[in-house]
Amino acid sequence: MRRLLLLVSLLSLLSVCVPAQVLKSDHHEHMGPLSFAAVEQDWAKQRVDKSPRHQEWVQVKNGTRTVNSFIVFPEVSNKATAVVVIHEIFGMSDWVRSLTDQLAAAGYIAIAPDLLSGMGPKGGGSSEFADRSGVTQAIGNLPPDQITADLNAVADYVSKLPASNGKVAVAGFCWGGSQSFRFATNRPKLAAAFVFYGTGPDSKEAIAKIKAPVYGFYGGNDAHVDATIPKSQDLMKEAGKAYEPVTYEGAGHGFMRAGEDPGDTNAANKKGRDEAWTRWKELLKKL
Repeated sequence: MRRLLLLVSLLSLLSVCVPAQVLKSDHHEHMGPLSFAAVEQDWAKQRVDKSPRHQEWVQVKNGTRTVNSFIVFPEVSNKATAVVVIHEIFGMSDWVRSLTDQLAAAGYIAIAPDLLSGMGPKGGGSSEFADRSGVTQAIGNLPPDQITADLNAVADYVSKLPASNGKVAVAGFCWGGSQSFRFATNRPKLAAAFVFYGTGPDSKEAIAKIKAPVYGFYGGNDAHVDATIPKSQDLMKEAGKAYEPVTYEGAGHGFMRAGEDPGDTNAANKKGRDEAWTRWKELLKKL
């Protein structure tokens, strides 16, 4: 029964995190986790590899765990706000690194932890899994308390860096979007939570713990996730919490990634991505 429930949960996650054309393509059945997660994201790798900003991998300690995290620093003279970036259900990818670099270009310290650190077949992270099912199953098996502890360790680490002003926000995408909403229930001192096409907590008790404002970014053509927005609005309103969801017409699930993919043909994804970036940067400036 437990295995059946796990399978149903994973299929549900995949239904909102994987574009339909990818799920239907046999070509992707034998791709490695990073290449599948990227789904032809050479453009993302090229962009981040050419970045002039200082970027590095750091090992963040969480008790006996070590969380491998990609961090990029902005080219600014003043201390900066930090943003913890939570990856999609595909684990660490070139697009996640590129997104992290783009946040740094906007003036923020950005750090993306590989939440599969130490969970790979050889004790490594996302890159050690042989196929997409291994990555998604491993993420589905992550203990919620471990996710929270990893994120807290990363947030603590980045908040104490000499270049940091001490403020930390969180942003996540798809599975990571749901985790960013959940992290707001576990870290009251967050400056803000940015939820990109992720679902919110169902528990009134969890919602009551949120102190930071939560900002939602959703695709208009993402019915599975969009159907959960009204409940999140009701729960947040009832608890007196700040929640501002915006839906981008015609954009699909994953539009922040698809919207900058040269091969994506949905103009609404690019429009939604551009509008979301503008809104996101305006919100970050207010922190």
